[in-house]
Amino acid sequence: MTLPRRCAIYTRKSSEEGLEQNFNSLHAQREACEAYIKIQVGEGWVALATAYDDGGFSGGSMERPALQQLLADIAAGQIDVVVVYKVDRLSRSLMDFAKIVEAFDRRGVSFVSVTQAFNTTDSMGRLTLNVLLSFAQFEREVTAERIRDKIAASKAKGIWMGGMAPLGYDIGDRCLTINAAEADLVRHIFRRYLELPSVRDLAQELVDAGVRSKVWTSRSGKQMGGAKLSVGALRHILVNRLYLGEIVHKGRSHPGNHAAILTPELFEAVRAKLASAATLRKDRPIRARSGPLTGKLFDAAGRPMTPSFGYGRGGQVYRYYVSMPASPEAGARPPKIQRLSAATAEQIIADLLRRTLRRDELLIDDIATLVSRVEAREG
Repeated sequence: MTLPRRCAIYTRKSSEEGLEQNFNSLHAQREACEAYIKIQVGEGWVALATAYDDGGFSGGSMERPALQQLLADIAAGQIDVVVVYKVDRLSRSLMDFAKIVEAFDRRGVSFVSVTQAFNTTDSMGRLTLNVLLSFAQFEREVTAERIRDKIAASKAKGIWMGGMAPLGYDIGDRCLTINAAEADLVRHIFRRYLELPSVRDLAQELVDAGVRSKVWTSRSGKQMGGAKLSVGALRHILVNRLYLGEIVHKGRSHPGNHAAILTPELFEAVRAKLASAATLRKDRPIRARSGPLTGKLFDAAGRPMTPSFGYGRGGQVYRYYVSMPASPEAGARPPKIQRLSAATAEQIIADLLRRTLRRDELLIDDIATLVSRVEAREG
C-alpha cells in the first residue's frame, strides 16, 4: 500500500495588479499544480487544502508571509512535497533558494515544478534546478538593469518618472504642471530666505504663518503631507533645480518638459547664500568654552544659569548665561532676568572682586576659584 504524500501548493505574484479579479494568476498557478498532483495520485499524492499564496510579494526576498508559513509547516512535519508552477515562483535569489532547499532536505521534503519537470530527490534534478535558478536570477538582474537604463534615458529627455509631486507642481499625464498657488509659495520661500538670516529663521516664520507641506493622496487613499516645513525640507526645496525647469539624475541636470517656477537669477542668489552659510558653519568653532560662572550663577528664582552661545553675522561668537527651564507652578512668575551676556556678567564680577580684594590685576578665570554663588536680580 502506497503511503499518502501530502503536497503543499505554493503560488506567488510580484505585483498586486489583477489580484482583485475572480480568476487571477494565483488561481491559474494553483489550478495547474492541482492537475499535476492528480496525475500522481497513483503515487499517493494528495493536495493539502491550505493555500500558500503570496500575492504582491517579490521573489527576491524571503520576507513573504505564505512562504514563512510554508517553512513553518515543513518544520512541523506536515508536508512531504512542495509543488510550484515555476521555479522562480518560490525564489529568484540563488542564495535564498539554497536556504529553502536546505530546509526541505532537513525534513525530507521534495520540490517539484510542474512546468519544468524534475524532482529534487535525485542529483540530476538538483543540477537542473540550480541551472534554472541561475537563469532566473540572471533574468532578474538584467530586468533591473533595463529599468535603471530606461529611467536614466527618460530623465535625460526631461521626462518626469513618477513619485510624489513636489511643492509647486501637480502631476498630469506623466508630466508636471504648475500649481499656481503653490508656485507663489515657492517663490515666496526663495525670496524670504534672501531677506532672513538663516533657513531656521525662515522655517520659524513659515510655522508662525501656518504654512504646511504639500498634501497628497496615496494609491491606497491615505492622505499624506500637511506637516510643518522643517529646516531639512526647506533646504531640499532651496536646492531643487526642478524649479528651474530641469530634471536631475545622478548629479547631472537635463532640460525638463515642465515649465520653470523660478528665474535663474533668483535660484543662483539663493544657492550662493546657502554656500556662504555652509562655509561659515564649517569655519565656526564646535562650541564656545564654558564660562567661569558655570554652576555658580543663579537667577532670582534660584534656577542655575548655564553657558550658551550664538553666532552673529560674520561668524562672531556671542556667549550667554541662560536660566534652566522649569515646570511652571501655579501663581509663580518667571524672573525678569533669564539671559545675561557672559562677557558683561563676568566683567562686573571681576571688577567687584578687584575692588574688594584691592588687587590691580584679576584674570576672568580667577572668578571660578574666588566665587561660590552669584544671583542675578533686577537692580
